[in-house]
Amino acid sequence: MLAAMAVISSLTLTACNRQSPEERETTMNTGNMKTDTATFGSGCFWCSEAIFLQLKGVISVESGYSGGARPNPTYEQVSSGATGHAEVIQVLYDPEVIAYKELLEVFWKTHDPTTLNRQGADVGTQYRSVIFYHNEDQKEQAEYYKKELDASGSWKDPIVTEISAFKAFYKAEDYHQNYYNNNKRAPYCTFVIGPKLEKFEKVFGEKYGK
Repeated sequence: MLAAMAVISSLTLTACNRQSPEERETTMNTGNMKTDTATFGSGCFWCSEAIFLQLKGVISVESGYSGGARPNPTYEQVSSGATGHAEVIQVLYDPEVIAYKELLEVFWKTHDPTTLNRQGADVGTQYRSVIFYHNEDQKEQAEYYKKELDASGSWKDPIVTEISAFKAFYKAEDYHQNYYNNNKRAPYCTFVIGPKLEKFEKVFGEKYGK
């Protein structure tokens, strides 16, 4: 895993100063701030949300569902595995502060992209590793990193992350939003999310913390 992190960091630094005309054109204006959107699935959205909320340049993170055919699914329906949706986070960010490639770096480093339809004890297609790209530039970057990471041999098994076009995002129920901050004393937050955040802070340093 340490070798994988080193390769990911190297790839991010190589591309850090590149922003295509398409990427600039698809960036939205919110008042005086330019914003963009990224959508990732990396297992339980409680963990992913807690991690991405700590990044400088991230404005908001919403937990929800994407990638399936059923409109407006409930958590119970998604958990059954029958909807085709994955648990995802929708990240609104300021590209002047944090670039999409840096978000990809966090994505790759904070879950196991080699386990098909599972992350740890969470099993099912709803927990699959997936990137839903919003434009061709995001698609190009995601496919590039996946290819380079596979070729690096950083992981023993091949990377199985799905890279698909974004179609729709359905916001999860209110009790899923900002879950860690609202439930820090819950066992899952104490024993699973908390240790991940401590490790994340050590690895990402200056990118961490609002």
